[in-house]
Amino acid sequence: MAMDPKAVKSDLVLILDFGSQYTHLITRRIRSLSVFSLCISGTSPLSAITELNPRVVILSGGPHSVHTPDSPSFPAGFTEWAQSNGVVVLGICYGLQLIVQRLGGEVQVGEKQEYGKMEIHVERASVQGLFGSKRVGDRQAVWMSHGDEVARLPDGFEVVARSQQGAVAAIENRDKRLYGLQYHPEVTHSPEGMETLRYFLFEVCGVAAGWKMENVMDEEIKVIKSTAGIEDHVICALSGGVDSTVAATLVHKAIGDRLHCIFVDNGLLRYKERERVMETFEKDLHLPVTCVDAADRFLSKLKGVVDPEMKRKIIGKEFISIFDDFAQELEHKVGKKPVYLVQGTLYPDVIESCPPPGSGRTHSHTIKSHHNVGGLPKDMKLKLIEPLKLLFKDEVRQLGKILDVPEPFLKRHPFPGPGLAVRVLGDVTEGNALDILRQVDEIFIQSIKDAGLYDSIWQAFAVFLPVRSVGVQGDQRTHSHVVALRAVTSQDGMTADWYYFEHKFLDDVARKICNSVRGVNRIVQDITSKPPSTIEWE
Repeated sequence: MAMDPKAVKSDLVLILDFGSQYTHLITRRIRSLSVFSLCISGTSPLSAITELNPRVVILSGGPHSVHTPDSPSFPAGFTEWAQSNGVVVLGICYGLQLIVQRLGGEVQVGEKQEYGKMEIHVERASVQGLFGSKRVGDRQAVWMSHGDEVARLPDGFEVVARSQQGAVAAIENRDKRLYGLQYHPEVTHSPEGMETLRYFLFEVCGVAAGWKMENVMDEEIKVIKSTAGIEDHVICALSGGVDSTVAATLVHKAIGDRLHCIFVDNGLLRYKERERVMETFEKDLHLPVTCVDAADRFLSKLKGVVDPEMKRKIIGKEFISIFDDFAQELEHKVGKKPVYLVQGTLYPDVIESCPPPGSGRTHSHTIKSHHNVGGLPKDMKLKLIEPLKLLFKDEVRQLGKILDVPEPFLKRHPFPGPGLAVRVLGDVTEGNALDILRQVDEIFIQSIKDAGLYDSIWQAFAVFLPVRSVGVQGDQRTHSHVVALRAVTSQDGMTADWYYFEHKFLDDVARKICNSVRGVNRIVQDITSKPPSTIEWE
């Protein structure tokens, strides 16, 4: 259940995904121009494309070659439909080669493959063309990534830009409104790419820009109201993270106190997390939240467990059983079964669960093995309300801002569902590992905030290592614990680099931790990127 794309006050730009690693990015870039953009599989049937009624269709890049017999392609009748309905089509990289090959041109294996930054020059420019804002001979740097190249164009097409090596870099058939770029305009390595996209969408296609977060909010509220009738009760598990909080706030705005939220303290939360989060829920957002203290339930089940995947499964299962109890108690209290469950699913999760053709991935909708309430019991029969499922993370933050969710809350670093269980390596119940970790983590995060670095870091945290080391404290030899500090920068958590702290900052933090946390005598920093490592330690 989510907003109907047709209700958006903007023309839709539909991306047919053929597996490019940049597909998310182009969807986001177009939205940043206030134009609504969606992404579906490149091999979707024609009916799925026509039903969405797009104004423009972009064929994405992809790792395939149009020469291989099973290479993915748009459906039969697609270009004829586009033509008769005035839909403009733009092919990027593999998308350009598909247009050429399917319309009777020829693509061959390139003599010189082009990967990375290349220079191209404009050969022809016209107001109705891709480079209408440029002059013939203008040069620009772009990001190329292709092994095949166009050898012969279909009838009616002309080359409008070439690379330094003379390869076709952009083509168009203005009569049929078919365009192609052999490079990726959406990546930052193509500095003028956004200007080209902007000119193409607004000047060539005449697209209307009306994708505004306020409209999204109004539309979502309408949808939630009509979905959850006037008497239906809705439940939501809050994790303390941005997504579930914004989703709950939106649903609460729509249906008021027929929303019932639950926040579970699983004994694996950070320092004073429960108090801080509950205060935001109650005082700032006025959300109806039941806080369940289940620390003993979780920790007794985790006793002696070392394997990280096992920990996740135990935690997921326990969450579900608590959630089930909550639903039953609610039924006794209000005299009827809750009908809906709110989840903070985001658009990347939706795209990930419908992978592009030829990617070798199946349509798995696992998202994350511990996603708050992972696999709900079959007999709960709750229908889903997923008000954020067409939004990216940065758009959720924008929406949160409009809904008056406090700024520091919206900027919080992500925190894993299993909490500190994946940050204590080994048995979480052994000794006072959790207490030590909470104190160390609090000092580390507070120091990052004091230094004004919190917003430049995607995620920062401490890790408790199952290692003891010899040290000297107060003229005494000690045999105490080692903790690791990790901070990374990332766009979306898929890849990450470690954050370069000043030496003085690290020196101060290490001193602070060793002087104020009993049982720690050694601090190490994790300087591995992802890949090869993950962000969490587990």
